[in-house]
Amino acid sequence: MSNTTDPTKNYIPGLEGVIAVKTEISILDVEKGKIIIRGYDLIELAQKKHYTEVAHLLIKGHLPNQEEHEQFVNDLQNKGKVPSPVNELMRLLPRNTHVMDAQRTIVSFLAGFEDPEFLKDTSPEANIEKGTKILARLPYITANAYRELNGLPIIDSHPTYSFSDNFLYMILGKEPDEVSREVFDKTLTCYVEHEMPNSTFTARVIASTLSDIYGAITGAIASLKGPLHGGANEAVAYMLLEILEKGGASVAKDYVKEKLARKERIMGFGHRVYMRKYDPRAALLKDYIPQLIDRHPQGKELYEIYQIVEETMKEEKGLYPNVDYPVGLIYYLLGIPIPLFTPIFLVARTAGLVAHVTEQHANNRLFRPRVWYVGPEYRPLD
Repeated sequence: MSNTTDPTKNYIPGLEGVIAVKTEISILDVEKGKIIIRGYDLIELAQKKHYTEVAHLLIKGHLPNQEEHEQFVNDLQNKGKVPSPVNELMRLLPRNTHVMDAQRTIVSFLAGFEDPEFLKDTSPEANIEKGTKILARLPYITANAYRELNGLPIIDSHPTYSFSDNFLYMILGKEPDEVSREVFDKTLTCYVEHEMPNSTFTARVIASTLSDIYGAITGAIASLKGPLHGGANEAVAYMLLEILEKGGASVAKDYVKEKLARKERIMGFGHRVYMRKYDPRAALLKDYIPQLIDRHPQGKELYEIYQIVEETMKEEKGLYPNVDYPVGLIYYLLGIPIPLFTPIFLVARTAGLVAHVTEQHANNRLFRPRVWYVGPEYRPLD
């Protein structure tokens, strides 16, 4: 038994380094240390633009002017209302449901409210319309699924808030202050798109069958839930709190060294693509932490732990933080419940997912790789 190609030469575990897609959306330029989004540096975008402007860039292909941005923000606000059965579905979820499972279930559920022919329409116009609707509804779904699962009252979106302000408002249950709004918006922008991680690849593989955008994003959510993809920002928060409980900054260095000696992972460090370079998103977001430390009685201690862990990882392993490291502390200091950290990541990334599904459908080829078979040779039945 043999393939038409030599598996010993073509087998690449995890498809590492394989170029599987030709795209106009984004690239990780490791040599220059830049994340390029449709020609723009993501860090510059995060510094100078709002999340919704970058979402418009991804979904519609260009940065909006003021009128286009206002229209897009209004569009997200108008499309954000969910059908009433969604609230009933949230009430029916088992209480131990993970918020990402709730996201996955509800996004799939929402497909049934589309006209069947429009649901199957894979044209760019149809995908942009449906994708914008999914993005618009996910903040309400995410915040209120968590609330419902934890016995908290449902909060409707605020009619005058921006996309990110509204999201944070529904999470916290109160009006966010100006600093919180600014920092939260920047984290969403830093999460918005990142070339070809597993969840984006999953969405494109599903889309390549000409499945609809709801199915593709549902699959991406399932992928992001996996601990080798999403979840690191939550793990960072739990780690910092564990160090705090064990003695705080004075034990932080030994804590890291002991974990490394046991061959345990320190989450929030290293990256499959960046390897031993500093994630530029982490470098940007780290500078916002000092603005937040006074909001928590142990904020200064947590930040000191954060710095010691970072320095120890550099000394011991030559590894630098990825974006999840600062986000884990930032979200905790903002008062966001830890189980919402990765679901928020998913909401932010949805704009990028919509762009990828739209691009895949517009220039499609079905993904169909081969295998290196190592099972028994053919054996006839007796």
